[in-house]
Amino acid sequence: MFGAERTRTLLGPVDPARTAAVAPPLVSAHELIDRAGTTEMVAGRRRVRPTRRLVLTAGTLAVAVGAVAVLQPFDRPSPDVAGGPGSTAGSVLVPVSYQFDTDPPEAGPQLRALAGKIKDAEYDHLGGRYMYHHTKVWGDPLMTSADGRHRVAFASETKVWQAADGTGSQINTQLEPQYPDQESRDYWQRNLGSRPAVGATAAPAMIPLPPMELTPPSADPSRLRELLKVEHGPGAASKEVSTLYAQFVIPRAARAEILRVLADVPGIRWRGQVVDRAGRDGVAVTFDDREHDAQSLLIFDPKTGELLAHERLTLSPVRISAYQVILDTAWTDRTG
Repeated sequence: MFGAERTRTLLGPVDPARTAAVAPPLVSAHELIDRAGTTEMVAGRRRVRPTRRLVLTAGTLAVAVGAVAVLQPFDRPSPDVAGGPGSTAGSVLVPVSYQFDTDPPEAGPQLRALAGKIKDAEYDHLGGRYMYHHTKVWGDPLMTSADGRHRVAFASETKVWQAADGTGSQINTQLEPQYPDQESRDYWQRNLGSRPAVGATAAPAMIPLPPMELTPPSADPSRLRELLKVEHGPGAASKEVSTLYAQFVIPRAARAEILRVLADVPGIRWRGQVVDRAGRDGVAVTFDDREHDAQSLLIFDPKTGELLAHERLTLSPVRISAYQVILDTAWTDRTG
């Protein structure tokens, strides 16, 4: 769920595609680039990989890093990145390790077995006015050097409290820069020069959400197949699963049926046991789109069937293009 869909999730229900009024974040990467006035969009992006990619000079990125430092100190722990705590330089992302890295089996039998044995999630026994989601995302916009080789993006966290009528609140927090490989990190460190001072952390603004129509997913297989756009293939289905879990608190019956629907989609492979970027045990499936050098990864909780994370990778070389980690989902009566 990246590019346009990732931006929709970052905005949450404040979605311009649904004609809702969007309150701007405190400091967005795109706004910072506009301020610098030296950015150009890279043309010719492939249709199946819609992640925004922006060309930055070293000076432009220095402006961006300096502004983000006011929102969030860079030396906070980074549990989703191999190698320990983050630093003022940011961290290098490491692909998730698969149990079945080569010749993975078809995912259908394993997904059906998982659907038949999942248990209740904690929120299945709770109620509340608001659906709560806490997510961490990276990869949109993806900023690149002029030669297209060295890339960087800023991680961000979003917390959304949303009622059945669409109203509620949202908080966006921009975090540290992260890189898809060590070469990108080294490049930007060589070209950035002196490190910007980290200022006091500003409290993120609470953004009110306007009313909107929300239709929770049902456990009806035919409706789920339509909702997940399985007719467009496993890449589209993976993206829609991620979008669905980032917006709704999905009950056990629907979670099981989502797994069964995915089990019938050709091309999805079983990767077995994994550990996600938040350090949680999960089971993973992937779809390799070799025509476009891309892989979609979904990680599920092996006990409850909940989606834990969705990632996009390039296949050659293998590196992260974008990720979404769902850190928490709940029902609650309070916001903030």
